[in-house]
Amino acid sequence: MDISVVVPLLNEEDSLDELHQWIVRAISGEGLTYEIIFVDDGSNDTSWQVIEKICRNDSHVKGIRFRRNYGKSAALNSGFRAAGGEVVITMDADLQDSPDEIPGLYRMIHDEGFDLVSGWKKRRHDPVSKTIPSRFFNWVTRRTSSIKLHDFNCGLKAYRLDVVKSIEIYGEMHRYIPVIANYAGFTRIGEKVVEHQSRKFGVTKFGIDRFLKGYLDLLSITFVSKFGRRPMHLFGMIGTLMFFLGFLAAAWIGAQKLYFLHHGIRTILVVDSPYFYLSLTLMIIGSQLFLAGFLAEMISRTSPERNRYLISKTLNISESDVSDL
Repeated sequence: MDISVVVPLLNEEDSLDELHQWIVRAISGEGLTYEIIFVDDGSNDTSWQVIEKICRNDSHVKGIRFRRNYGKSAALNSGFRAAGGEVVITMDADLQDSPDEIPGLYRMIHDEGFDLVSGWKKRRHDPVSKTIPSRFFNWVTRRTSSIKLHDFNCGLKAYRLDVVKSIEIYGEMHRYIPVIANYAGFTRIGEKVVEHQSRKFGVTKFGIDRFLKGYLDLLSITFVSKFGRRPMHLFGMIGTLMFFLGFLAAAWIGAQKLYFLHHGIRTILVVDSPYFYLSLTLMIIGSQLFLAGFLAEMISRTSPERNRYLISKTLNISESDVSDL
């Protein structure tokens, strides 16, 4: 199969029929084999009934329904597990992403060798309350991840199949799939300017809180990717440095007190000095950080994922044999 189109949705009953027909029209004209996977993220309208009707009339369509709303990341993750096409395309169900972009995205993966291609809504049909925070969010993500994309949060993306099978997303981490894929070793990441449509039905499902959640998720991804297998390298290093600085400060205060006493110089008690308590605090926090790193290292060593690595190719040995070593 050439293409799997994964469409997460929440209360999009009015747009599904039109979206399905548009996707079929865009792909069929290229002579490509395909499947469409609708993932209903706990809709409380008739979205699932519409999907059932589409499935009865089109064998290329599959549906997944959650019992409640889990979020876009969970919907995408389930869609990725079910996808079987050589190239996986994701898009939103609100008709703001144009299915006419699918053939171009497919060619960038299939012909040009990209692992992941992200859409760039260069001209957006959204209010200023969304565009300005989005630009700031994208700037922060570019600086943090060193991935030169203009629009990390664009729902229209294309992936090589082994990319979506190798990553896991949860929480609000769908915004950072390029970052997650890059840390997993899929570094050929491209970008394509895509057409952005005005919203035709419904209302946006995301509020202002997505920026706070997005920031926290970015910190989580950065930490887990860099130190998830070696937490002691971070906590132990910072803890040791803080304890050492606190110890040196306390030693200086003690030596200064002895020097003054030896030369008969009047001075305040050590415990009356605010610097003594600052140095003591540094040593306590340093010890706690070191202990946190030690405990995290022990937990990490018992994880079944500790020695799980993504293998690109093997010679004269199967990947399953390597995973058993």
